[in-house]
Amino acid sequence: MITVGTDLDEERRLALLHEYCLLDAPADDELTTVVRVAALIAGVPTATLNLIDESRQCQLTTYGFEGGNTARSDSMCAIQFRSGQFVHVSDAREHPLYRDNPWVTGKLAAVRFYASAPLITPEGYALGTLCVFDDCVKELTDDQAGRLADLADVLVALFERRRQARLNEKLAIEAELRKQFTTTVLETIDVGVVVSDADGHVTMFNRAAREWHGLEADASLDPAALPDHYGLFDADGTRRLQPDEVPLLRALREGLVQNAEMTVRAPGRPVMQLSCTGRRMVDDTGRVQGAVIALHDVTADRAYRREIEGASAEIAARGEALSAALVELRRSNEELEHFAGTVSHDLVRPMAAAHGFLDLLVGEYSTNLDDRAGKWLTGAIRSVERMQKLVDALLKYARAGQTPYQAEPVQLNAVLLDVLADLRTATESSQAQISATDDLPTIQGDPVLLRQLLQNLMDNAMKYRHPDRPCRISVSASSRPDRWVIRIADNGIGIPAEQRERVFEMFAQVDPQHQKGYGIGLSTCLRILERHSGKIILEETPGGGTTVCLSLPR
Repeated sequence: MITVGTDLDEERRLALLHEYCLLDAPADDELTTVVRVAALIAGVPTATLNLIDESRQCQLTTYGFEGGNTARSDSMCAIQFRSGQFVHVSDAREHPLYRDNPWVTGKLAAVRFYASAPLITPEGYALGTLCVFDDCVKELTDDQAGRLADLADVLVALFERRRQARLNEKLAIEAELRKQFTTTVLETIDVGVVVSDADGHVTMFNRAAREWHGLEADASLDPAALPDHYGLFDADGTRRLQPDEVPLLRALREGLVQNAEMTVRAPGRPVMQLSCTGRRMVDDTGRVQGAVIALHDVTADRAYRREIEGASAEIAARGEALSAALVELRRSNEELEHFAGTVSHDLVRPMAAAHGFLDLLVGEYSTNLDDRAGKWLTGAIRSVERMQKLVDALLKYARAGQTPYQAEPVQLNAVLLDVLADLRTATESSQAQISATDDLPTIQGDPVLLRQLLQNLMDNAMKYRHPDRPCRISVSASSRPDRWVIRIADNGIGIPAEQRERVFEMFAQVDPQHQKGYGIGLSTCLRILERHSGKIILEETPGGGTTVCLSLPR
């Protein structure tokens, strides 16, 4: 189908033309060869590959004459190319559409014979033409016209191959960056992560798992030898596990394991008591790819429990008051244990999916991403973003206060673009309309912390959007004599005036029942602003919503 006619069609055509990145770029030998063959088929001395943008005709490569750019209004090809039809004019002086054109009248040339085949993309848009012409009157045969149309299709195929190569390169770079991000997270967190293949061979330990087991992952090890090789015992640490009791192998076999406890007795390492939560990994077709397990260190917690249990008899003997205190201590301890188990459970799923998909993508399709690999990449991105919500909540607050402060000039426009790229999935799902001025300042600060700051605030604006109106977010800046003021305004559900200071407290939530966050994000933002000698204030957006005002030194 050929798409012609409306202004919207023209906008889409121009967008697609620019996407091919052909304008003002040197033509390769393949394109030049096709144009030369076109001239030979038509039996004319001159031919050109014309691309037509908003205002000009760009002769990308030519045969028989020196090409260049001319105004679109002067172009012969621009007259009918969007119709998508092959044009054949024996004598342009006799044709009402062409006889007054400067390429015919002698102002630019004295064209008589003219023929052009439109370059039609798979989407149905005409990018330009493959054009042959002569200063003599001439007729083409039907066979010649058909061959020229075929050559036009060849040119578009070459364009598509060139574009696909760029897209594949971009996807490969993005996949590598995602892999690096996942590896960095796994090596940073204090939760052990162990991964196996579909046969139960251990393929990966992260930093915490290596430290606790005292060994690297050994993919050649028989799964039945895992308890002996890694020193795996039951929760009490007295009985060595059987192979079918190992939490990783249980997850592979059963599909899901939650809060299973075991003890690791590695030579030369402290005895570790671990709570394990894991699941089986499958691909889009349902085929098992392996399993992943998250290990949470509960050694101190279990020691504390044993102390309480050991003292329970003495406490009971001291009377009912002390017994009540013991009950309260046990209740509090159980809540802490439940919290730890919940955190471990919530962490494992996104990490499992992220590692599984990225590992598949990089391991099997590192040189050529197809549709199947694209699906894995999409799944990995989605899982990483889910993982970020919890990892950020648990880790970023601490990092915001403990990470060494590395100040340098930071362009906030560039930081915002990176943040929006990271939040692409959230932006699409919330259908947020985000606008920002082009004059966001360059400030002296830590680029990592400032990116974390803007990402928290943009994510909050989308997360707490109003259900009855489209989500809109704007970012702007204003200058004071000694400070910059950055405003992030949304039209979401807003924050009541009486809670605008309390929400910066750790774990504070405006509406805990909705469970949209962990009450840590704004505390982290406040901490980052304090590291930059700045301030953060919440105001009401005119018409409803929240405006976050960031005050930063110039």
